[in-house]
Amino acid sequence: MKFIAHLFATLALVICVQSMPVAAQDAEPTVPATTESQADENDVFVAPVVIEGETLFNVRGSSVLPAAERAAKVEERIYAVTELPQNAPLHFEVRQNEFGLAVFANSRMITVVTETDAEYEQFEIDTLAQLQAEAIEAAVRNYWLGRSNEARVDSALGAVGWTVGFLIVTLLFFKRRDKLNRAVARLTERQFTQVEEATKSIVRGEAVARLASFGSNVVLWVIYLFILYYYLSVVLLSFAETRPFAQILLDYVSEPLVGIILGFLGYVPSLIMLAIIALITRYAIRGVRIILDNVEAGIFEWKNFEPHWVNPTYNIARVAIIAIAVVFAYPHIPGSDSRAFQGLTILAGIVVSLGSNTVVSNMMAGLFVVYRRSTNIGDRIKVGNQVGDVVEIKLMETLVKSIKNEMISIPNAQLLNSEVINYSRTIDGRGLLVNTTVGIGYEEPQEKIEAMLVEAANRTTHLKLSPKPFVLMTALADYAINYQINAFSTRGSSLPQIYSDLHRNIVSVFNENGVQIMTPSYIADPDEPKVPKEKWDGVLASTNE
Repeated sequence: MKFIAHLFATLALVICVQSMPVAAQDAEPTVPATTESQADENDVFVAPVVIEGETLFNVRGSSVLPAAERAAKVEERIYAVTELPQNAPLHFEVRQNEFGLAVFANSRMITVVTETDAEYEQFEIDTLAQLQAEAIEAAVRNYWLGRSNEARVDSALGAVGWTVGFLIVTLLFFKRRDKLNRAVARLTERQFTQVEEATKSIVRGEAVARLASFGSNVVLWVIYLFILYYYLSVVLLSFAETRPFAQILLDYVSEPLVGIILGFLGYVPSLIMLAIIALITRYAIRGVRIILDNVEAGIFEWKNFEPHWVNPTYNIARVAIIAIAVVFAYPHIPGSDSRAFQGLTILAGIVVSLGSNTVVSNMMAGLFVVYRRSTNIGDRIKVGNQVGDVVEIKLMETLVKSIKNEMISIPNAQLLNSEVINYSRTIDGRGLLVNTTVGIGYEEPQEKIEAMLVEAANRTTHLKLSPKPFVLMTALADYAINYQINAFSTRGSSLPQIYSDLHRNIVSVFNENGVQIMTPSYIADPDEPKVPKEKWDGVLASTNE
């Protein structure tokens, strides 16, 4: 039946990107074709003669008679011939004309074939005129055939058949769509049950099932609309009067889709190259990870490479590998050579450069913090007024847990530009020199004060007895002498407790020996001069008394 022929005609229109310039001719030009530049120049003055969506041949135009106007006149004359009674005798002849060869149909001039037309088509002028006459006659007879009673009956039967099939598809679509979506959701939820258990509910099967159901619904609607579109196209192609509308559907929908498919096929080599680059990048990153894991495990040894450098080194190497891969992949990205893509890339670069000064400075500072070895994870440090233990060194920030169990985030730029006191770093093996200062009146013997401070240091846990604690006189103040007790300790992480114990022991020793601590300063000075009344006998008071 003819609706099957219409179906194949539809598929042919979808696949073909350009129509053949002459529908009736079977022979190929025997003379060399024009060059590409000449063809582009000629196409500006060329227009097709189209009858019911089918191109018969092309005509040349000029500045006096544009090609589109000339083609429209030829089409008008052909349609005038189709108004003759069906099966009327047709007589085509070619006559000599002052402009070339004229094609007549039943003594009506249809078109004139000029030397310019013959030159464009690369045919002899008489051959081209005969081919155009055959194409016009075939178009007129097809026009009549499509409007015959037999063709209308076949078209109606074909349209009814397609309509019944489409109604069945529509009924199944609206009746079974929800059931199919629920089946997809149940299947997805069952498949993701193990994933949900493995990820401890981070990836929930129910949520993934809803997404799968939504995606299934979208796919079904796309398929249904695709069937609706081609159903309308086939039905409209079944009748000669509605074929122009079918041609509009094909032109505005099918041709862009075909263009997208052909464009995708054209990008297949680039997509293969992108896949190869992605595969190489993946295995390069995995290779770096394996090497660094072996370094961390001690299988490989790199001189002066510390274990805590493994993760930051891996991150840096991964970023570098990905950046190199992006450079190689950029020319193969679809649309990368378009001005819009290039403009978007430039805009993104400007936005990043304007807004990333602080980010970049913190990132660079983070690299210096990691690799300069001044601060390691677990060290007790002091930055400004903040004292705590280093918990984690990130690319942008360093996390420090304070002695009050507070988590402090310090930007790496601040860490790099500030004075950092590291209480955990060993310099010469003796440890940190813990010191505190007290003010004692001038009336107390110097030797006695120094002995009491040394005694307080000896009583303090975590202060070393060797090297021995020692006392310095740091200032002769208005009302007191400032004595500074110094003792070594290797417990930098216990400094708050060490200072607390040292201060407690100083107060205890001075109270036991009846010596007043003058700091902070007091309100009034007594009448008696604060000078030693007797020489110290060199013996401290016993703690057992």
